[in-house]
Amino acid sequence: MSGTSIVTSTVALTRAVSPAIGRCELTHLARAPIDPARAAAQHAAYEECLRRAGCTVVRLPAAPELADSVFVEDMAVLLDELAVVARAGAASRRAEAASVAEALAGYRALVFLREPATLDGGDVLRAGRTLYVGRTARTNAEGLAQLRDAVAPFGYRVVEVRVEGCLHLKSAATLAAPGVLLVQPAWVSPDEFDLGLEHVPVDPSEPYAANVLLVGGTVIQPAAFPRTRARLEARGLRVEAVDVSELAKAEGAVTCCSLLVD
Repeated sequence: MSGTSIVTSTVALTRAVSPAIGRCELTHLARAPIDPARAAAQHAAYEECLRRAGCTVVRLPAAPELADSVFVEDMAVLLDELAVVARAGAASRRAEAASVAEALAGYRALVFLREPATLDGGDVLRAGRTLYVGRTARTNAEGLAQLRDAVAPFGYRVVEVRVEGCLHLKSAATLAAPGVLLVQPAWVSPDEFDLGLEHVPVDPSEPYAANVLLVGGTVIQPAAFPRTRARLEARGLRVEAVDVSELAKAEGAVTCCSLLVD
């Protein structure tokens, strides 16, 4: 849906696609060839989509040697009062965190998760003062515990969520609007969310459609899921579709490629 850009004060931190993205970590998808040039073009279009939604896009230093480095969301949990720097569940990704932390230090006080904790930012869904955290192959019990300790002084609660069949919690559920949860019920039960959220299931023919990015009044969604998009638009939501088909081969989607600093 086109329209006038919505003015926000949001900074979107992004990072260029690594030319080594074809060597990315994969958990639930079979490896398929990824065209780095096409992935980079799709990522640039995604950044333009963020700008149209009102963001100022700030690119982090490129990390061409780190295959998954475009997926900056996984390196931190960003809250109003602090940023919790994650310790990635995949050991190959832990070198990504230092440059993300350096950038976030200009916006927030930092807290660092410590070994043996593992936690990916893609497993953390914020709804108000509640952080829903998926227990997945990338996020362990110690990661949950350390996150809970870090955020409790600021009035946040952490709720553990059972997730099956996908990489991250945000592969299965994201907020499409305040109080509106877009969910893939095959991967996470809507009953795991206890805040009275309205549940909008993805179209059954589009199992990977639950990952959307809410920026101001715009819902950014992968273009591959028109039937789920229609469900959102039927609720009066402003949806902008972007092609991220190459990034999807690396188990990426639209939340993964930015950290939003309000």
